[in-house]
Amino acid sequence: MIELLILLFFFKSEESYFLSSLDTIIQKKHLVPEATELWAPIPSIVDPGDNFSDAPSDAIILFDGNNLNSWTHKDGGEPKWTISDGYFTVKPGTGSIISKQYFGSCQLHIEFMTPSEIISQGQGRGNSGVYFMEDPNQQGDSGYEIQVLDSYNNRTYSNGQAGSVYKQHIPLVNASKKPGDWQSYDIIFKAPVFNDNGSVESHAYVTVFHNGVLIQNNVQIQGYVKFIGYPEYKAHPKKLPIKLQDHGNLVSFRNIWIREL
Repeated sequence: MIELLILLFFFKSEESYFLSSLDTIIQKKHLVPEATELWAPIPSIVDPGDNFSDAPSDAIILFDGNNLNSWTHKDGGEPKWTISDGYFTVKPGTGSIISKQYFGSCQLHIEFMTPSEIISQGQGRGNSGVYFMEDPNQQGDSGYEIQVLDSYNNRTYSNGQAGSVYKQHIPLVNASKKPGDWQSYDIIFKAPVFNDNGSVESHAYVTVFHNGVLIQNNVQIQGYVKFIGYPEYKAHPKKLPIKLQDHGNLVSFRNIWIREL
């Protein structure tokens, strides 16, 4: 019986090898290089700018250093954050701001600076956040957050430091610059998709580069941000605003642009 099984396995392996070899021979005989060449569609031409921080020609500019016309407070009022020298700064207590335009999957570039004067520690030091798909009709924080924090020689919980998917994913490394230096996030965000009954068809995913260093590698977002409790999904529209958080710290921002994907 054992000998029979060995023979059957041998003949099955030989048959598989023969068919694979035959398929290769047929392909080589009948296919030409052109059979696997795709000539359409032709990718559109985009001017990438002189360096990676420049907005490419197909980007939507959310802040160019002059005004906050692309933003509003979450309550609908005009932004009260202060503008000077080509950047703007959180005015603590005035509330978070959201983009007037709504977005789904996107590529976002944003530069930020935490205060050079250190007056606190942990979560109280240079705290803000970049939120994707913030619902303006929901109270509190409702989007998917990439944490902004002064994490230069500043210990806090690891899934709450700079570059974390807040309280979900710890960054691969800490690429923070010292307080008062300009830093950058380049974020690829894939929006979630919901079924008609409100259940999740596909989760949100995010990739983050902090100062050019990969710190989140296509990680799955488990739901909207929660300070207390575990993340969860709630069905929402396909496009919603970007939010910048007022967490009470004088965090500054500049050169914000976005590409819809």
